[in-house]
Amino acid sequence: MAERIKITLCYAPASEPILYALEVDEGTTIGQAIEISGILQEAPDINLVTMPVGIYGKKKTLDTVLRARDRIEIYRPLIADPKDARRRRAKKA
Repeated sequence: MAERIKITLCYAPASEPILYALEVDEGTTIGQAIEISGILQEAPDINLVTMPVGIYGKKKTLDTVLRARDRIEIYRPLIADPKDARRRRAKKA
C-alpha cells in the first residue's frame, strides 16, 4: 500500500480564491492531484492546456511528482502586462 502525503491545491480566480487540503498517494503527479481534487468541476474556467501550474511559485509540468507539503498553484492569465501598467502609472505621476 502506498504511503499518503498531504498537499495543498490553490486557484485564485477573479472572485473568491479556492483552496483545498488533500491527502494523496506518494508518487501522485500534479495533473492527477488536480483531477482527484474535483476543482475542474467547481471552476470550469480552468483549462490545463493553456493555464500554467506550479509549486510554490515555480512553474512545473503536469507530470511533476508531488512531495509532502507541496502547494500546487494554478495560474490564470494576466489581465494586463505588468510593465505596461507600471509605465501608465509613471506617466500619471
